[in-house]
Amino acid sequence: MEKMGKILVVDDNEDVLFALHLLLESYVEKVKVATSPDKILPFMESFQPDVILLDMNFQRDMSSGQEGFDCLEEILRRDPEAVVVFMTAYSDTEKAVRAIKAGATDFIPKPWDKEKLLATLSSAIKLRRSRREVKQLQERVETLNSAGDEAPCLIGRSAPMLEVVDTIHRLSGTDANILILGENGTGKDVVARTLCYYSPRRTQPFVTIDVGSIPENLFESELFGYEKGAFTDARREKAGRMEAAHGGTLFLDEIGNLPLPMQAKLLTALEKRVITRLGGTEQIPIDVRLICATNAQIRHEVEQGRFRQDLLYRINTIELRIPPLRERGEDILLLAEFFLGRTARKYHKAVTGINREARQKLMRYAWPGNVRELEHAIERAVILTTHASLRPGDFILEAPPAKAAADDSEAAASLNLEQVERQTIAKALKRSEGNLTRAAEYLGITRYALYRKMEKLGL
Repeated sequence: MEKMGKILVVDDNEDVLFALHLLLESYVEKVKVATSPDKILPFMESFQPDVILLDMNFQRDMSSGQEGFDCLEEILRRDPEAVVVFMTAYSDTEKAVRAIKAGATDFIPKPWDKEKLLATLSSAIKLRRSRREVKQLQERVETLNSAGDEAPCLIGRSAPMLEVVDTIHRLSGTDANILILGENGTGKDVVARTLCYYSPRRTQPFVTIDVGSIPENLFESELFGYEKGAFTDARREKAGRMEAAHGGTLFLDEIGNLPLPMQAKLLTALEKRVITRLGGTEQIPIDVRLICATNAQIRHEVEQGRFRQDLLYRINTIELRIPPLRERGEDILLLAEFFLGRTARKYHKAVTGINREARQKLMRYAWPGNVRELEHAIERAVILTTHASLRPGDFILEAPPAKAAADDSEAAASLNLEQVERQTIAKALKRSEGNLTRAAEYLGITRYALYRKMEKLGL
């Protein structure tokens, strides 16, 4: 038998345990023994055996095997994919059939035949590994299905957007790591999906992590996965996002929010192309194309020591800047028409257009929330309007006067990033009347990311 896997042997006869330990240690990676069924569940947490070799009879009686069936039920309740092989000196066909029906993998009589015992355990270990592989494949299929097969909708005819589209097509045959820069709400996620759609990895998984929405203490387990028992609630092993993206594309949105300790671990994984699950020791090869996005002034973050320069070099083979909506001219109306049609279908509203005055209003507005704000504005207008076409009164837009906007720009230019963030968050809180969820929406970030920024700035 190939030396692989871990086996837990449970029997109240210490001579049996000694003999099996002596026999198996030459054929498997690790062997643990226990004299009582009470030790099974703790060993499942700490040792995580591939196979449990379980005697059927302990203290209750010597022949019925009921204790073994009770243990099997508890084991499978804890881990439905557990592989259990029964052994007993009181074997018969009826008991063997009952054991298989109850969920046991196989049945070994005592005294055992060495070759048959080793062959049975070898098959059991392979079964356990096959179940893990099937589970991983199912996760990958779910990832692929969730990604869909439709081309992302990247709308725009303005010069800045045509330049973005041209760059995407020039990158279509490469696996280069991409860093997408742009303000919140500009559509960086759509650009990332478009890059994936026109890449050699199109048919492989596209896995997204919103770095700003995951608490720092959970990020490592989300990215790298974890083994069963790695922490209190880890009742089964789980592949991380990077492992799920193997062969495909990993999109790290708002990577500027990644804590420094995790930056170091991500850099190591990218350089060595291997990961280790939390609580595990096995190195798992990974092959991913990395696309990152951020609204932060990333080089300023490097200068301030908040982002590693070596990680920046690793993730930005190509930089792609997405223009804010205010720089895209007539794209505002193109996007408005697109969102209008989609929203009208969604809510079954007979709204067919946007009148001239409303179009002028949309073009004059600065759109601080970019495409996301425009989408929300159109949706709200379609829901509330009583007309066949949208009118200026259907849009509640708080555009500052041109002079005030210019003054704000000059003032902002003289402030550092932290001061600008503080003022912007304060304005969002005032506008939302203290409602954090609405303030986060105005800012184009998650509620959790807003909490982090407020805590960092002492607000």
